[in-house]
Amino acid sequence: MSKQSDNPLVRFTAFFWGAAVFSLFGVIVLLFWIFDGGKQKGDVLEEHAAADRYAKRAEVDAAQAKNFEYKVVEEGKTVQVPPSAAFDLVGKTLLATKPAAVAKPEQIVPGSPRAAHIGDGPATNIDVDAVDAKTPAADAPIDPAVMAMGKTQFVVCSACHGAEGKGAAGTPPGIAPPLEGSDWLKGPASNLIRIQLRGLNGDLHVLGKVWPLPAPTMAPLAYQSDEQIAAVLTYVRNSFGNKFGPILPEQVTMLRSEVGKPMLTEADLLKPQP
Repeated sequence: MSKQSDNPLVRFTAFFWGAAVFSLFGVIVLLFWIFDGGKQKGDVLEEHAAADRYAKRAEVDAAQAKNFEYKVVEEGKTVQVPPSAAFDLVGKTLLATKPAAVAKPEQIVPGSPRAAHIGDGPATNIDVDAVDAKTPAADAPIDPAVMAMGKTQFVVCSACHGAEGKGAAGTPPGIAPPLEGSDWLKGPASNLIRIQLRGLNGDLHVLGKVWPLPAPTMAPLAYQSDEQIAAVLTYVRNSFGNKFGPILPEQVTMLRSEVGKPMLTEADLLKPQP
């Protein structure tokens, strides 16, 4: 044994480093245990949270499945079938259905071969004078419910004529002639009804100005009921500073045969009342 190995200082230094390494190893082990233990604890909390989510999901799935069950509400009447059954029934019905000609004239597309065929067919005698004769006087009372319905229907019209009926001069500007003070609104009433049923194409003189109607032109709105057409025309004839007699549903009914014919032009209309 060398004198150096018996040196107390060397022995103390070796012991110190050994103790330090052992302590460091213990600290590392402790840190691993702490972090690993925390992770395991987090995993336990996550499992608890996931269990709640799975239970809620199962509850929702069960409720949806119950809603899709067959339900007999009365003898021979079953409702709320599964979507797959509904799709199957619709598909089978469509396959078993034979094509048929369009029965409703309001579904005919203007400018289509079918519309051209109707236009070339025998003319239907329409007594517009009889229609206009039914127009009430300008001071005739108007049912507020009619005005309310007309205001609702006017939402479609406002896209072009503007919410305030100012047309292209409005803010924001529209793309159609103004309704405010329009001489066409004064009458004859048959003009307005026919425009609703057949649409309008080409230039139009309004308040001394020529309005080139943009493309697309005013499309027919024959899908509206007689009451809705009468209401919206009554609304525009009594809004935006206008005050004219109301339009009656029976007047619209008298002109229903106009549906499906080619779009009107200004030349097809009666001159507006002075």
